Amino acid sequence: MMKDVMIGTWAWGPGNNGSKMVFGQSYDENSLRETFDEAVRLGLIKWDTAAVYGMGSCEKLLGKFINGREDIFLSTKYFPNKKFRTGDLEKSFEESMTRLGLSSADLFWIHKPINLKENLKDAIPLLKDGRIKSIGISNVSMQDIKMAEDVLSKEGFKLGAVQNHFSLLRNDQQPIIDYCNSKGITYYAYMVLEQGALAGRYNAKHHFPTFSMRNLAFPKRKFKKIEGLLGLMNQIALKYDIDKSQVPILWAIAKGAVPIVGITKKKYAELLVEALRVSLEPAEIDSLTSAAAATGIRQQGVWEPQ
Repeated sequence: MMKDVMIGTWAWGPGNNGSKMVFGQSYDENSLRETFDEAVRLGLIKWDTAAVYGMGSCEKLLGKFINGREDIFLSTKYFPNKKFRTGDLEKSFEESMTRLGLSSADLFWIHKPINLKENLKDAIPLLKDGRIKSIGISNVSMQDIKMAEDVLSKEGFKLGAVQNHFSLLRNDQQPIIDYCNSKGITYYAYMVLEQGALAGRYNAKHHFPTFSMRNLAFPKRKFKKIEGLLGLMNQIALKYDIDKSQVPILWAIAKGAVPIVGITKKKYAELLVEALRVSLEPAEIDSLTSAAAATGIRQQGVWEPQ
């Protein structure tokens, strides 16, 4: 049985907060379609996107590729406005469904805990009529999670999922992961590869495109600090005959998370599926954790609560 992962699409679409702006490069639609088709053929059927990824362009692309097929598990998100207005969540949901060509979402996220209680209550009618099959919350604290559980349980619903930033370089989520798993709440980890910094394809000499958000978040000086960690990843990858980019993914799985992995090429889907047959040994997990801690780096997105 394949380990549970979800495929992310943040790097797909053009436009504001899209591929060129965030990642420093654009992707051809035909290549992305081939990537989607190959990933699904290999059994990767859980897909994640968001209204703010490329300001709708990622949803449009994914919707075009899904084309109404029913074997895809679809996850998308609403980014709340600073000022709560009744109906904004439903309006965003319907706009997302139009772009995706769907009538319901398997998993729908409140992307940030802004007016979280009010937005959860606004989602209840969509849960009741089945347009939202499961509700999730993202970028949240333990306090947020417990509050969400309370709000939803009073209406007869369960919190379905939590999605937070978790990686070797952002390893402060274990209490939340353990709590979620004890409650039957799926914990999804985003940025497990730190937008490519932990993929093993970049280093201090060959780092991110200069004019990209990920270069601002992870400049050349940080790559120098993770050289030891990248070296250890390479050793473990050689042992299991997998690509080194897969080691942080397997580490996150071992920690109890379901990784969200961005892929933009067919070969990345193939590398992922190949690696999912591997389980790291406890000593390897501990060594990776220690090597990451020794870097002194704690990554945090500008959108994340402090």
